[in-house]
Amino acid sequence: MSRFNKILNSKIIKFGLPLLAGYLLISEGVLWREKLLSNTQSLADSSGQETASQPISTIQTEAVSAEEPAALPLESLSRVGALSQVENVPEGVFEYGGSTTWAPIRKDVEPDLQALRPGFQLAYTSPTTESGRTAGSGTGIRMLLDGELLFSQSSRSLKDKEIAEAQRNGYSLQQVGVAIDGIAIAVNPALEIPGLTVAHLRDIYTGDVTNWQEVGGPDVEVVPHGRRVQDSGTSEFFEEAVLGDAQLGPNVQFVASTTAGIRQVATDLGSIYYASAPEIVGQCGIRPLPLAREGGEFVPPYVSPYVNSSECPRYRNQLNAEKFQNGEYPITRELFVIVKQNGELEEDVGVAYANFLLTDEGQDLIERAGFVRTQGSAR
Repeated sequence: MSRFNKILNSKIIKFGLPLLAGYLLISEGVLWREKLLSNTQSLADSSGQETASQPISTIQTEAVSAEEPAALPLESLSRVGALSQVENVPEGVFEYGGSTTWAPIRKDVEPDLQALRPGFQLAYTSPTTESGRTAGSGTGIRMLLDGELLFSQSSRSLKDKEIAEAQRNGYSLQQVGVAIDGIAIAVNPALEIPGLTVAHLRDIYTGDVTNWQEVGGPDVEVVPHGRRVQDSGTSEFFEEAVLGDAQLGPNVQFVASTTAGIRQVATDLGSIYYASAPEIVGQCGIRPLPLAREGGEFVPPYVSPYVNSSECPRYRNQLNAEKFQNGEYPITRELFVIVKQNGELEEDVGVAYANFLLTDEGQDLIERAGFVRTQGSAR
């Protein structure tokens, strides 16, 4: 008998957000949310009624081309309570790692978490120099599979091969969505262009478009930048969601980090770079571009009116959270806590961490870090 209440036979449930297809693994006939949110089941709202679950909508757009299992209905998670109300929290110092997109959460959320729950201490663990790997979603999942971490943070969904490897090792991997993020496109502030369609973006990164004049800009060579797929969950998601089956063009220049990519864009008129929206939108030396689906209107990743770089840092652009959450912005995704479901300490630590982030207080902190609340979470 599993430690979770048995509900379904072994299945994978797919759920969607705009341009996002994620897998929720239900292993050994057990629905993970029964344990994940067990701490909330006895909590009620101010009227004395328990908070009802809300449905997570499944949205597909033309940019997602990966073949995936048929979707099954999935209700959203109940989210009530404060960090102090989370139960079944182990004590100790726990190693975790993964996505660089999560850096604002590690910086802004986790200090509050550890101040309120001092017995639950987190130690971010980077890959060793000898491994030849850099920090990222894929690296974090690899380290989790290798027993180097207790849980990991990811900016992409689990891959079938990662799920299968875990099953061969005698346990399951769970992905728990805790925040909504978007991919923002950065260009030089002096580049005169109103925005790009997703198709334009694809053509730029496949090398079919090599001059900004071809997409409504000036006669300037396009210089696309990005991180390598093996290092970055953001790059993996971008290539799947935007490029589909197409390959990166030979003109793409790889950078080691988002900081390096932003520097390239800030100093070169023709450069373009993509990254997690919170890493782009508030930057002073670049311009985040509005995006559009085919035939649609441009949607900015920032709240209008646009703050010019000359006014920054006194004023900064703010994330367009409403358009991210309602799906109007074309490229969004969910951020996941990856939990090792093995009935041991790893599982307890991963579930506790995810539960912290899914409380109302945790979601408030995630907003403060620059990300968007998950659908159905209370305000």
